[in-house]
Amino acid sequence: MPKRIKFFFKIFGLVSVLSIVWLLTACSGGGLLSDVSVSPETISPNADGLTDVTRISYELSRSANLSIYILDDEGNRHYFRDARRRSEGEYQVDFGGVINGAMLPNGAYTWVVEAVADDGETASQQGSLTIENADTAKPELQGFSVYPQIFTPNQDGIDDRVDINYYLTKEAEVSVYLIGPDEQTRYPIAEVEREVKPGEPGFHTYDYEGGVDRGADPPPDGLYIVRAEAEDRVGNRTVATNTLTISEGGVPRADIVAANVDFYNPETGEQVVPLGQTLAFTLTVENFGNVPIRTHGPGSGEHYRSDENFNTKGFFESSGSWRVGIDYEGNPSYAYPYRWAVGNLAELEQREINGNTEYFLMPGQRAVVTGTIQLLDVIADRDRVNFWAGLIHEHVRIDVFNDHVDPQPIVIGF
Repeated sequence: MPKRIKFFFKIFGLVSVLSIVWLLTACSGGGLLSDVSVSPETISPNADGLTDVTRISYELSRSANLSIYILDDEGNRHYFRDARRRSEGEYQVDFGGVINGAMLPNGAYTWVVEAVADDGETASQQGSLTIENADTAKPELQGFSVYPQIFTPNQDGIDDRVDINYYLTKEAEVSVYLIGPDEQTRYPIAEVEREVKPGEPGFHTYDYEGGVDRGADPPPDGLYIVRAEAEDRVGNRTVATNTLTISEGGVPRADIVAANVDFYNPETGEQVVPLGQTLAFTLTVENFGNVPIRTHGPGSGEHYRSDENFNTKGFFESSGSWRVGIDYEGNPSYAYPYRWAVGNLAELEQREINGNTEYFLMPGQRAVVTGTIQLLDVIADRDRVNFWAGLIHEHVRIDVFNDHVDPQPIVIGF
């Protein structure tokens, strides 16, 4: 037999032998999981920077579901990783003694690294692990509260804000957020800056308005979970939850229709008002938003004297309420001294809230507002004075398009 052919058969035989060895090794399961190590074998997880964690290393020869768990002296399993999908390759992960947000107590344990391949082959290795001087105290969120639990973020001055409070027992990183009805969407909530800084032990409070104060729409109406998570430096974690219902949420929007105001002397129909006579106006307000707007008296048609204002008549400002106002050139006092509800109170929706009757102009609704002012003296240094209207969102803002609406010169006669 020629030498070249003999050499070929020798090579072929060697390859066959190696293939058989590889198949036997694979079938025995010895090659699925290898190079497993846990170092150091003793940890003291207390955030002092010294042996707080141990590094777990391993290698997979092919894809498998990988589990890492800790066995206590009673044989209970504490899963650090439970059937996590892993591809072929080398892996490392640090373990600091925390399982499901709780530090394991001091003691002697057995670690187990286990791999299950797609064909059912299983391989595992184990060793010892000692935990000492561990920080096992969880950060507590004592007195966790949410008020009110029915939240209407629409700037009407009623239940527009939510207060979230708790007392944190130890230093920890805390996050507070809403979980939407879909159980997926999260809405973070910022903490109020106080003397107690975020994460420090002490009393903490959150003020949530749904983003409406910044002109953004709040989360959709529905039932939400308020969730707070506190995690300390070693990984101890505490979760507190409560519920919150969002209803009639949205940015309120209303205007004086067509920016049109009709000023006139009701006796003559002209824009000349002798002293002692009355200046009347008529305008229309529309709620073009998606949420009700709250208003309060005096109702449409109320009569003022020029030396009166809404305060002297006992109709004080109400935070979040909308009212029509009349102002004039040369006014020496605060803006819009003469104010009316955004419609006839009897034609608005009435609700009993906290023992009070509240009035609302509903989305899409229009209301005619009228009123009169008896001019008792010269209210400026001239006989021709500009009057105008405004739509005031009290203690919130006056939109540009609702301020100084349709100014008109009124001749004040003698």
